[in-house]
Amino acid sequence: MIREKEWQWTIDEYRKHIKEDKMRGTQIHYEATGDYDVIDIIQDYKLNFNRGNIVKYVLRCGKKDDEIQELTKAKDYIEREIQYLKELRKGDN
Repeated sequence: MIREKEWQWTIDEYRKHIKEDKMRGTQIHYEATGDYDVIDIIQDYKLNFNRGNIVKYVLRCGKKDDEIQELTKAKDYIEREIQYLKELRKGDN
């Protein structure tokens, strides 16, 4: 896969670091099944912090010990994003 993103060198260095870091490199929730990682999706879609974390927790759910905890984290970020959008709407009026 050829990437032409200016931040690609950062992703490559991150992946190299993960492979070299035995503690994190062996944890399955850091592994993607394709030539991408969660951060690739988040950056490609230009998601903000809340939305990026929603995607991260949903995609990694089931690859760590407690699925309910991961989904609860995603739900928390969904609620935060909804509250943020409601406050933005109030400010527009």
